[in-house]
Amino acid sequence: MSNTPMAASPLTRAVLEIDEYVSGLGWDQPARLFALVDTARLRAQEPSLAAQLGLEDESETAGLTPIEQDEVPSGKPLDEFLATIAWPDAVTGCALTVERLMLPPSAEAQVPSDLDEARLAEWVARHPERQEVRMTVAVLRDGSRESALRLREKDTPTEVLTGPDLVPGLADALAATFAD
Repeated sequence: MSNTPMAASPLTRAVLEIDEYVSGLGWDQPARLFALVDTARLRAQEPSLAAQLGLEDESETAGLTPIEQDEVPSGKPLDEFLATIAWPDAVTGCALTVERLMLPPSAEAQVPSDLDEARLAEWVARHPERQEVRMTVAVLRDGSRESALRLREKDTPTEVLTGPDLVPGLADALAATFAD
């Protein structure tokens, strides 16, 4: 993709490619799940699929190709859905993109202690300092992790924060999909 730095690791490039793709779809999107497959292996073992994805002429030999999976069910909690996933051996990793509301750390002291999950979500949605954020989190079978965060109010390719430990809980849940 055009905004993906070539010097980045293959996992970082895949996360930024997914972030750019989902960004092109606009905000208020459902969660999206992606399998990450080794691009060279895909070209060798599935040349017709690689051609369909436009990968047959790529010169890069060390890369990951994100393949969007079926729709993530909206009526099921994300952690419960992820607990049902098992990946075939050909899948090197996976990624998930999800939008959430986030509060700055300074707001933590303001959170009422007697709220259940639904009421807490309502409280956050009404908070004046809330931020809408899109998180793209990816993990590989070998334990590698990467994340990209994009704030709705700073929705440009140059305002995407990346790092391996930005959303550790979601990374743990994705890593569990590879547990034996």
